[in-house]
Amino acid sequence: MRRALIVIPSFNEARALPGLLAELHRVATTLPQQLELLVIDDSSSDETGEVALAHGARCIRLGSNLGIGGAVQTGLRVALAEGFDCAVQVDGDGQHLPSDLGPLLAALEGPDAPDLVVGSRFLRATGWQSSSARRLGKRWLSFVLNTFCDVRVTDPTSGFRAFGPRALQLFSRSFPYDFPEPESLSMARMAGLRHLEVPVEMRARATGQSSIGGLVPLYYMTKVTLAVLLSRVRNARRLRA
Repeated sequence: MRRALIVIPSFNEARALPGLLAELHRVATTLPQQLELLVIDDSSSDETGEVALAHGARCIRLGSNLGIGGAVQTGLRVALAEGFDCAVQVDGDGQHLPSDLGPLLAALEGPDAPDLVVGSRFLRATGWQSSSARRLGKRWLSFVLNTFCDVRVTDPTSGFRAFGPRALQLFSRSFPYDFPEPESLSMARMAGLRHLEVPVEMRARATGQSSIGGLVPLYYMTKVTLAVLLSRVRNARRLRA
């Protein structure tokens, strides 16, 4: 039986985790893979770590806040070190639907399986959608990745992802910290890894609110565009060295 580590990066998600972990446990009983849940507590100031342990998940508590990139890479390193066949990132805020785990994991099966599977909310017409500013930003980032990095993707900022063996090897060594979702797509392409998108749905956050609101998405879009282009240059130089 193939083993999958479900990596759940979490920062102050004590209120959202109980429902999410309960859903993940239920879905795990329906899948052919053996799932193990790992919460990465990114130096939370609430009871995120205690809640994770109380609801049947393993937990790694980071000594300082590393951000989403550092938290995810911690989980990917655990998956590689412990011999898991793959890992799946599921954000701790409850926006990702555990019921979509099956298609992500199934896409990693078979001799022609991709190395990275991205759950895209734009391949399915139903479900919750983000703000118009965010959707505009995603379309722009899709254009940037396609034009400058030869990456065709409809949902470049999706954090709902499954990592196969080669992706675990690559990202356990190096993983972008500031804007990991779009930058990692560029890194994977430069390293010769293949990605595939599958349709998923998302829902509004279970609790709290995103820090990216108002005009912040436009600022974020500018910063991440520069980060992706610089990442493209850095990785090109590394491969030539």
